[in-house]
Amino acid sequence: MKIAQITDLHIGLKDQDTYNVDVRDNFLQILGEVVFTEPDLVVVTGDLCFDVGHEEIYIWIKSKLDNIKIPYLVTPGNHDDTEMMKAVFEIDYSHGDDEIYFAKKLSKTTALFLDNSKAAHSDNQKKWIKRQLHQADKNIVVFTHYPPAKCKVAFMDKNHALEDRKEIQSLFHTYEKNIYLFCGHYHTEKIIHLDNLHIAITPSTYIQIDPDTEDFQVGSYQIGFRLIELSKNHCMSTVKYIDGKSLREA
Repeated sequence: MKIAQITDLHIGLKDQDTYNVDVRDNFLQILGEVVFTEPDLVVVTGDLCFDVGHEEIYIWIKSKLDNIKIPYLVTPGNHDDTEMMKAVFEIDYSHGDDEIYFAKKLSKTTALFLDNSKAAHSDNQKKWIKRQLHQADKNIVVFTHYPPAKCKVAFMDKNHALEDRKEIQSLFHTYEKNIYLFCGHYHTEKIIHLDNLHIAITPSTYIQIDPDTEDFQVGSYQIGFRLIELSKNHCMSTVKYIDGKSLREA
């Protein structure tokens, strides 16, 4: 099974200042590249909106995703509004606590879609994760927004790391098989291996962050998405990049 992961769109309103990045065109370019790869599923892992959740933005994104005629799933990020997302994307498979989390079978692989958009997971969600791990018996895949670890991206580690990352790591380490976790949030590409937990951070369709400075600084205006290949015993992925577009070029 082939999955395309897109993350950190940061789509603004039509007249909103997005720091001279044409975020809508970037997203449409990435969608075009995704369609060319012919995935079986598209997963969008949060920060659909530029700053705060906005119904108009969600409606626009949904219309573009609907147009590609490929099944898709969305999870929220810290710049999203979960209740708006539930309404616009007609999400009826979520749980309580103002969160969107659920499990799906992707081919024969169990996939968990988590909600850490508030920089942590609710107690109910953590209990649900524990039950899901107890029921599974093979390698599993996880899609979420924040990586459950510090990732050597200085600005993000210092200011925007997942608050309950150690607890989530401990929970995942109780599982006897491999867990392949795909996320975004850090605006970079990175792979981190922590025992059985394999974290793949996917670059944004907005901008990438310089990993070496504690102050926010753009590292690159290239944009990308991740292609994930799932088979019975393996999970492999690659990142595809293209050049992003400035509003000065429009």
